[in-house]
Amino acid sequence: MDEPTQHPPAPAPATTTPWHTREPDEVFNKLDTRPEGLTAEEASRRLEKHGPNRLKPPHQRTALQRFLTQFHNVLIYVLIVAGVVTTILALFGDRGHFVDAGVIFAVVIINAIIGFVQEGKAERALDAIRHMLSPEATVLRDGERHTIPAEQIVPGDIVALSSGDKVPADLRLFRTRDLRIDEAVLTGESVPVDKTTDTAEPEAAVGDRPGMAFSSALVTSGQGLGIVVGTSEDTEIGRISELLSEVQTLTTPLLEQIRTFGHVLTGIILALAAFTFAFGAFYWNEPWSDMFLAAVGLAVAAIPEGLPAILTITLAIGVQRMARRNAIIRHLPAVDTLGSITVICSDKTGTLTRNEMTVQTIAAADQRYRVTGVGYAPDGGFQLEASDDNNTLDNLDDNHHHLTQLLRAGLLCNDARLLHEDSQWHMQGDPTEGALLTAAAKAQLDRDALRKQLPRTDAIPFESEHKFMATLHHDHEGHGLIYLKGAPEVVLQRCSHLAPQSSPSSDALPTTDDLQPLDREAWHETVKGIAGKGQRLLALAYKPTTTDHHQLKFNDVESDMILLGVVGIIDPPRDEAIAAIHDCKQAGIRVKMITGDHALTAKVIGKALGIGDGERALTGAELDRMSEDELKQAANDVDVFARVSPEHKLRLVEAVQSHRQIVAMTGDGVNDAPALKRADVGVAMGIKGTEVSKEASDMVLADDNFASIASAVEEGRTVYDNIRKAILFLLPTNGGQSLVIIAAVMLGFALPITPVQILWVNMVVAVTLGLALAFEPSEANVMRRPPRKPREALLSLYFLWRIAIVSLLLWGVTFGLFMVMREVFNAELPLARTVAVNALVVSSVFYLFNARYITAPSFNREGIFGSRWVWLAVVLVLTLQMLYTYLPIAERLFDTVPLNVWHWLMILPAGVAIFAIVELEKKVARNWHS
Repeated sequence: MDEPTQHPPAPAPATTTPWHTREPDEVFNKLDTRPEGLTAEEASRRLEKHGPNRLKPPHQRTALQRFLTQFHNVLIYVLIVAGVVTTILALFGDRGHFVDAGVIFAVVIINAIIGFVQEGKAERALDAIRHMLSPEATVLRDGERHTIPAEQIVPGDIVALSSGDKVPADLRLFRTRDLRIDEAVLTGESVPVDKTTDTAEPEAAVGDRPGMAFSSALVTSGQGLGIVVGTSEDTEIGRISELLSEVQTLTTPLLEQIRTFGHVLTGIILALAAFTFAFGAFYWNEPWSDMFLAAVGLAVAAIPEGLPAILTITLAIGVQRMARRNAIIRHLPAVDTLGSITVICSDKTGTLTRNEMTVQTIAAADQRYRVTGVGYAPDGGFQLEASDDNNTLDNLDDNHHHLTQLLRAGLLCNDARLLHEDSQWHMQGDPTEGALLTAAAKAQLDRDALRKQLPRTDAIPFESEHKFMATLHHDHEGHGLIYLKGAPEVVLQRCSHLAPQSSPSSDALPTTDDLQPLDREAWHETVKGIAGKGQRLLALAYKPTTTDHHQLKFNDVESDMILLGVVGIIDPPRDEAIAAIHDCKQAGIRVKMITGDHALTAKVIGKALGIGDGERALTGAELDRMSEDELKQAANDVDVFARVSPEHKLRLVEAVQSHRQIVAMTGDGVNDAPALKRADVGVAMGIKGTEVSKEASDMVLADDNFASIASAVEEGRTVYDNIRKAILFLLPTNGGQSLVIIAAVMLGFALPITPVQILWVNMVVAVTLGLALAFEPSEANVMRRPPRKPREALLSLYFLWRIAIVSLLLWGVTFGLFMVMREVFNAELPLARTVAVNALVVSSVFYLFNARYITAPSFNREGIFGSRWVWLAVVLVLTLQMLYTYLPIAERLFDTVPLNVWHWLMILPAGVAIFAIVELEKKVARNWHS
């Protein structure tokens, strides 16, 4: 019997020496493979060993677990306690209180459902990143090409790439032809990268590894063959997935403050309830059961059970307002966090810039031109850079013939297409070629007409080895013409002459007699000057040829070319982003740019946007050489970071947070996802953003407009203001009720308000009056004040002072009128309690107008009549109080007695007095602070 064949173990793809530093032959040996590919048997064995080429699904919580976590909130605990206390009240007293308990628990459930729906999507971030792997790929097996599912690819496979393919795994390239790959999802770089078989330095960033093709990148042109060196988690995108799963998310400042506030409030309430019980039972020798109900009443009075609902509703209203301003909130508490942002770390491409390459500078003959307009829309024109004015040239006459011919060359030596669909301009093909088409369209050159006049006969496509593209054309008379477009250093060395500024005929190219010798040194200086602006450069040249020249060869463009000029292309900043950054600075928010693009480009764009000084930009390689302390200092000092990897972005966000800053991170690529998740607020782009970035974010910009962030910050600050106003309104109401019960027990009197009446007051005050504050508009100075301090207490000393003052006022009105009714008018207990309850509610109505502004005066037209929601709430609560006071069923439920006109004439002045006293207190506070 034959022994089974022994196979050597398949080599692991991981290695201490990076793949991009190894020559292809070394990689073949290391992975035990060959250019013809693996055998089917070996591929099957490696698949069994290494597993499918797909990212492992993360451990996910069940829907029930996610729902239960919505209750893990201090305010919800307080609300649950209120429900339990109300249930206990029902057990020991009137069983009708079970209805009140049911209402409280219903609020808890509704709140949990809202949180479940709003936050549940966040756990799909890793699902989205797994789906980015290519579904199919072309591999060589046994020397033949096979199309297989991408998940069956194994280390050592040979993968064939062609235009339009999505790279299925990390590859070490060993053969390329005109191969260009768009790696924006990994690097953020705005143009495709030329790929070769060259090695790179060990510390080279992802965008600087020409011999590598990375999983999920898109092949834009050319062909290539590569060896699979990483699959699933061993790919660059796999490492991002791992980073994303390890990133810890932060709680928001408001939730931290609410948690602290809830703990303190709960402790105070329990202490007061215990003291009240003990004092009544042991000092006054009252029955323990009565004192227990009094303590329960105090707890019900002190707990702001309406606050969690108001908090959630206020945040939800903020979500709706932001959605109308193109900022879609995925994570509800992020609404508040936006209002406390101190630093925005922004990706560049597509976020601060348009992600549409644009020609901005043209040097032709002895003239240099500015090109106006941005993006692919052919709106704009040409201005002379040397001119003092900014007048656009009306027409490109004979004095600018050289410019027209350069634009015509850029249009004909071009494979891109410019399309106008659905009122939008977009480009198909290489972005730099799209920029040339747009520039030509600004000169009124018709692409289709020119191609008919000078049809293309042959071409040499662009390849990274020779860094140029050349096309051969013949007109209908048979005249031949060669156009050359490429890197300036390559084109200049092939040129002997320079096209002159003017020509006898604007429709003809200059003849040999019109030419002047090319001053290469001068043109190299010109190139250097344009490159110093952070612009990518292309040089264009031409050469006449014969009628019978129909095949274009390399030696045809080796010499005697005639230089038409050089163009500078850049991905321009968004105008609205520049304005938004200015607004952010005014609001005390610092903006940092973190990009995968080159340092020079980053500095130039940063300066144009108002980020940094245009002189300093730290690269990923420099960050790698820093210690943690040095990195933290750099993150605080520097505003522009270039050539960064996903790990750098994540480390930078964490470094900025180490300075106790509240950080928003914007981005649109896979590479941004870990940093988006780690930031206090992750902001993804809705149009050009990947699904990964959207799922990892807290907010998505529907219009991809950085300016929408400023709008979101404004709304976030307004939400926080309104939450503070709600707290400043509700707590005195609870405080006043609590003081009423404490005073009654201390003095040995009957309770002026029963527990069930307290529940009624809390309901109408919180659900109607308090809720009106959630709709308050932004105050005038909201974006002209600095962000609140990250650790600022929710209740400042001034807030505590206001709460104490108003609590005493409400207590004085309620307890005072109760005593007047009992001691002066000898009223029965139900009548006195009815007056007390109405006095408390009416006083709260007047105080609502005070609470619309924390310190600004409310006694003006805007303060009284500026909110229809406030008046709607006032009408509703007064209607409810009329029903409470006069409806027969209310008399049975709450033990009320109808009031007469004289009773109301005592109640209304009390409310007016409270409004006047609080307005006077605010005036004193304004004078004190000024």
